[in-house]
Amino acid sequence: MTDLAEPMATPGSFHTSEAAEKRLRRRYAAERRFKAYGIVAIAVACLMLVVLLYTILHNGVGAFTQTAIRLEVTLDAKTIDPKGTGNPADWDRAAFQDLVQDALYREFPDVSGRVPKRALRGLISPVAGVFLYREVLEDPAMVGQTREFWLPASDDINQIRKGRIDRTLPESSRPVSDEQLAWLDRLVEQGKATSVFNSTFFTASDSNYPELAGIRGAVVGSLYLLIVTVLLALPIGVATAVYMEEFAPKNSFTDLIEVNINNLAAVPSIVFGLLGLAVFLGFFGLPRSAPLVGGMVIALMSLPTIIIAARAALKAVPPSIREAALGMGASRLQTVMHHVLPLAMPGILTGTIIALAQALGETAPLLMVGMNAFVTEPPSGLLSSSSVLPVQVYIWADAPERGFVELTSAAIMVLLAFLIMMNGAAIYLRKKFERRW
Repeated sequence: MTDLAEPMATPGSFHTSEAAEKRLRRRYAAERRFKAYGIVAIAVACLMLVVLLYTILHNGVGAFTQTAIRLEVTLDAKTIDPKGTGNPADWDRAAFQDLVQDALYREFPDVSGRVPKRALRGLISPVAGVFLYREVLEDPAMVGQTREFWLPASDDINQIRKGRIDRTLPESSRPVSDEQLAWLDRLVEQGKATSVFNSTFFTASDSNYPELAGIRGAVVGSLYLLIVTVLLALPIGVATAVYMEEFAPKNSFTDLIEVNINNLAAVPSIVFGLLGLAVFLGFFGLPRSAPLVGGMVIALMSLPTIIIAARAALKAVPPSIREAALGMGASRLQTVMHHVLPLAMPGILTGTIIALAQALGETAPLLMVGMNAFVTEPPSGLLSSSSVLPVQVYIWADAPERGFVELTSAAIMVLLAFLIMMNGAAIYLRKKFERRW
């Protein structure tokens, strides 16, 4: 910004009267105030961004580690395989949790009685048997042996180990008793409790237990949704833009269509969700919670933005390109398809990626078509039940367990990484294929 000079009383100036000089000073003062307001607004926006990122990072970084307890588990063949078939399909999966509890009792032989044992079981996750089952399933030859396994601690123990729960609080004010704290400290001193990388966050889908919950199902669902959106929105949006810009007659009807396209870009996203609910689910009877329906809704929402961006890219192609092609005997369709559209394609792709990045963060229209279903497995196809990343964040943010607080922030970090990658791709395409006329 160019600095503004103070008014000067120079010989021959038009502002010779005292009143004129006062008006000039007021105008310069107003300019300086406007500049100060702009700087303050930018500073406040940057401060809010820093606070947002710090909050997300501070809460979410803990989700990438998980407190694990090392236990020596005896994999009794009769307990795991009561039918004796040797087939993993016949294993009693519930028995693995019993084996984990037996190993915990052996680790603390001085603990006896129903109530103390129940408190002792609070050290380990109630789904630790699932992790044990998965490890044994990878190597069934371990059945009948005694092995050491790192198994996840319970959510409360995990939170107090990470400092999310203040252990100095009175016992009645925290979910972990003094006795459990003493057991945990004993395991830490013996090297049997430590923090490990939480690979489950990336390899598992949703769960009621935070130590068993992950984002894999939501990531796969988001990819399916984006594929459907691109396949529908890009060709329809580009075809519409080409017709409106190159072939449509200029009359009041096309002006009306253009105004409505511009208005649709500003319609709240939940309206598109209601449209998808009424048309795709109510009229056509398509399945709820499916990436196909979610992609169709997001495609409808992205279409106005893609059309507007594509028309701007077509307008940016100089008329001389069209005139040269027509002068060489090409038809209007050949001129557009062989010359204008390829030159406008970088701008179209940039606008499309930005529209998709914006649509990926939308939650309201997807909630309307049932994408908030509790799905514990990644979708196997476009018609399978699925969730998506922004909806997964919404579901976890509403969960009461403390562990979901850090999972929510971690999922937001993954979603932000997706958006940054897509915007980075748009910038790269613009820089690589940009042409100056």
